[in-house]
Amino acid sequence: MKTLLSSLIMLSFILFAVSGKGIDNQTREQAGSENDQVVQIYSTPDMVELTSHWISGFEKSNSNAKVVVNEIVNKSQIAGGQVYLTSEVLETEPSWKMVIGHDIVVPVFNVKNPLIEQLNKQGLTSDDFSRILSENTNWSTLINEGNPTSIHVYVSDNEQVISKLSGFTGLTSEIIRTKNIVSVSELVSTVQNDVFAVAFCKLTDVLNSEENSFAGQIAILPIDKNENGQIDGYENIFNNPQELTRGAWIGKYPKELCGDIFAFADGQPKNQVVQEFLAWVINDGQESLGALGFSNLSSREKASGMLALSEPVVAPEPATSAPGFPAWGVLFLVALAVLLVVAFVRFKRKQKAGIVSEDIAITPALNVNSVTAPAGLYYDKSHTWAFMEKDGQVKIGIDDFLQHITGQLTQVKLKTAGEKVRKGEKIFTIIREGKQLEIYSPVSGYIKHYNEDLLSNPEKLNSSPYADGWVYQIEPANWLRETRFMFMADKFRDWLDDEFTRLKDFLATSANSNSLVYNHIILQDGGELTDNVLADLGPEVWEDFQTHFLDSSK
Repeated sequence: MKTLLSSLIMLSFILFAVSGKGIDNQTREQAGSENDQVVQIYSTPDMVELTSHWISGFEKSNSNAKVVVNEIVNKSQIAGGQVYLTSEVLETEPSWKMVIGHDIVVPVFNVKNPLIEQLNKQGLTSDDFSRILSENTNWSTLINEGNPTSIHVYVSDNEQVISKLSGFTGLTSEIIRTKNIVSVSELVSTVQNDVFAVAFCKLTDVLNSEENSFAGQIAILPIDKNENGQIDGYENIFNNPQELTRGAWIGKYPKELCGDIFAFADGQPKNQVVQEFLAWVINDGQESLGALGFSNLSSREKASGMLALSEPVVAPEPATSAPGFPAWGVLFLVALAVLLVVAFVRFKRKQKAGIVSEDIAITPALNVNSVTAPAGLYYDKSHTWAFMEKDGQVKIGIDDFLQHITGQLTQVKLKTAGEKVRKGEKIFTIIREGKQLEIYSPVSGYIKHYNEDLLSNPEKLNSSPYADGWVYQIEPANWLRETRFMFMADKFRDWLDDEFTRLKDFLATSANSNSLVYNHIILQDGGELTDNVLADLGPEVWEDFQTHFLDSSK
């Protein structure tokens, strides 16, 4: 069964179609002519690169559309009837606004800072940053036996940066403004030339997006989020922009330093191309965010965005009903409104109970009998299988247990032919809506071929894990020895009993902060697991599953 959020997204798309059926001939001609127009989108300077990427991707999938981005030099240019993309704090709340992504405020310092090794190991807490921003602090007060030189502090002249720092440190904006408030260009130049500087800005300000790196001589100052005096493996997300943006999406980065980027207008956009563009942005366009220093929307936020684009329609009086809009369309809109109310009530109830994860759909039970295990294959503890073909080549893939756990996969990342692999090394990545798991090789050898069909049809890993969903064909290097540590089908099923017990233990531990979510993934009759148990859980649970379930079984 689909989650309620998925239903809302689908109904929102249908609503566009319903609305389209109800317009009269004159409106149809107008809508048709819009496809031939050049649509103008306005963007603040920090959003121009991202907006351009989005436009390029949208036009590739919508060949008749033409969209142009215009940079807003000053806010006096903002006029009615236009759509704007921005990450800046607005002085007045617009009548229509939609979140389209998230940005991140970061502390940065010079890579040649003499204390960089200690800082990368220890990190700084919110209290440390509070002292940096409110006192004349020197490095020795932060790092034991550190350099007594004063910390030179700079803050971007961006109101959102100052606001986020205030929320993170507990300081007032007035106190933060007592530091050196400088332009982005001056901030970057200063940090690049001052080994004792610490500055605060947006990640996009210090990004080299073409190389997935930070600007020259600049590094991110690690944040010790759990404040235990060290940067744990879980917190180590500061090496490159993509690790950082993914970490922010998962929840490894302080939420107080994460902000919104959004589209706004003086009313809901009416232009058909603009609506299609914004719908594309909050769906396919999310793939562009990480490389450009932004973080993705959650599925709940995507659903909210689709609803924001769905034009509210007031049911007409019976005597003056709109031509071309049938009664069933009105009933459909009423049904949608009821569904929205139900969703809102459920969300509020779960908020009161402490639920912050995605809605969990109830699906059929998952147990040992649900998992297929064809005879003749070797099964590995990495939840992969291996089979030697007549020509001596070995095909490998994931087992049926793992695909039942993840739910339908949406992407797979593969190595190329010719690469050498070792048993127990990461060999490919399976992904569901941005949440991913690294899979380990059951054998050593050289990759001869990979299944190209999976790149466009990753769902075959679910529908046919032992046949059409094979992943690699490998020339084995140590087949006889390595198969001694694998299972044949009968032993594999015995082992699966223990795996299901271990899975329940993992879920009980991982979901302990959200007992109602755990209750949803355990059925009432006999305590069996539901199928696709990870599918709608958050990315932080997938990270835990990787670390505490897959990695620990190697």
